[in-house]
Amino acid sequence: MSNAPSRIFLSRLIGQAVFDPAGDQVGKLRDVVVVFHPDRHQARVLGMVVEIPGRRRIFLPITRVTSLDTGQIITTGVLNVRRFEERSSETLVLHELFDRKVGLPDDITGTIFDVAVEQDSRRDWHISHYAVHEGAKRFGRRGQNHVVEWHEVTGLTGEEAQQGATHLLAALDQMRPADLANALRELTPKRRMEVAVELGVERLADVLEELPDQAQVEILGVLDPERAADVLEEMDDDDAADLLGGLPHDTREQLLALMEPDDAEDVRRLLTYDDNTAGGLMTTEPVILPPNATLAEALARIREPELSPALASMVYVCRPPAETPTGRFLGVVHVQALLREPPSTQVGAIVVSDLEWPRPDSSLAHVAKLLAQYDLVACAVVDENAHLLGAITIDDVLDHLLPDDWRESDEEVDGDGA
Repeated sequence: MSNAPSRIFLSRLIGQAVFDPAGDQVGKLRDVVVVFHPDRHQARVLGMVVEIPGRRRIFLPITRVTSLDTGQIITTGVLNVRRFEERSSETLVLHELFDRKVGLPDDITGTIFDVAVEQDSRRDWHISHYAVHEGAKRFGRRGQNHVVEWHEVTGLTGEEAQQGATHLLAALDQMRPADLANALRELTPKRRMEVAVELGVERLADVLEELPDQAQVEILGVLDPERAADVLEEMDDDDAADLLGGLPHDTREQLLALMEPDDAEDVRRLLTYDDNTAGGLMTTEPVILPPNATLAEALARIREPELSPALASMVYVCRPPAETPTGRFLGVVHVQALLREPPSTQVGAIVVSDLEWPRPDSSLAHVAKLLAQYDLVACAVVDENAHLLGAITIDDVLDHLLPDDWRESDEEVDGDGA
C-alpha cells in the first residue's frame, strides 16, 4: 500500500467512498474487520465491510486496498460481491469496539471512542492505539480523553461487554435512515437494542419506518412506553398504524392512550381499514390548502424538510376544514404547475379535478393501476361525499407489492414476487 499515513483513526474513514483504480466509486466503507490473537490484545486488520449499490455489504480484504488516505480509499478493482457474514473469530471495529468499556492502567476504566491502525514493516495492518474517555475520577472530577497504546487496554476479548452507542451513532450520523436501518439489521439483536435505545426520538422514528415488521416490534418493546408513544407520534401515521396493528391489543391501547389525542385519533382511524385497501395505505397528513391560497404559499409548504418527495409532489385543494376528513375536495395541483405560474396565482385557479380518486375500500391493485395509468407518485383518497380522507404515495404501494422480506433480500425482484 503506497503513501499510507503512519497512523489512521478509523472514525475519519467510516462512510467514506471506496474507489477502483479508474476513479469510479464502487461503494462506501461501513466497518473494519479485525481479529484478536488469543495470547494478546493487538488486533490484526483483515479487511473492510463495504456497502455497494443495492445496500449489499461485502468483504474487501485489506490486501486489495492500495491507498488508505483519509477520504480516499482505493482498491485493486477486484471485488467479491458475496454478502459479508461475520465469523465468530472476527470483530467489527465500529459496531463492537466503539463505546466498549475497557480497563486502563492504575485501575481506571474508560470507554473507547476511536481506534487507530498502523502498517508494520511486513505491510500488515494492526490496531495500534485506542482513543478512550476515562470514567469519572474520585471526588467527582470529570474524566479525560486519552490516546493509549494497544497494550495498555484490557477487557477487549472474552465475554461481550455492555456497550453504549454514543460514539457509534456519531460515526453513523450522516447516514440516511434507510442506510442506518440496514446497518442495524447487520448487528446482533443485543447490540441493535443498545443502539436503538440511544437514538433520538425523531431519528428512531425515521429508522423504524425502514425496518422489517419484526425488528420494529422488537425495538418498540424495549422502549419505555412513554418514549415508545413519542416515537409513534413522530412516525408517518400510516407507518405507525401498521406497527401498532402488529401488537397485542392491550399493548396497542396502552400506547395509543399515551399518544397526543390528535395523533392517536388519526392512527385509530387508519386501523379500521384493511391493510391492502386505499384506507390502509394512506397517510392522513398530505399538504392541504384552501382554494384561495397562493402558489407562493403552496411552494413554501412543499419545501418543508419532513415531507417525502412523493408527498411534496402535489397539493390537495379543499374547502375548510383543512384537517382530514376535510371539507369538499376540489382537486390537486402538481408541483410542476406550481413552478409554471406566477407566485400570486391562487391554487384554486389551476386545480386538476378530472380524475376518479379511489375510495378508502378500493383495492391495492386499483390504486396501483391508477398511479401507473396517470404517471402519478401520489393520489388522493376520498369518501362518497367528496371529502379528502388522505393520500397514498408510490412508496406505500411498493411496500405492499414487494415480498415481505424485500429489505433483507439480495435478489432482484421480478414481477412474480408481488
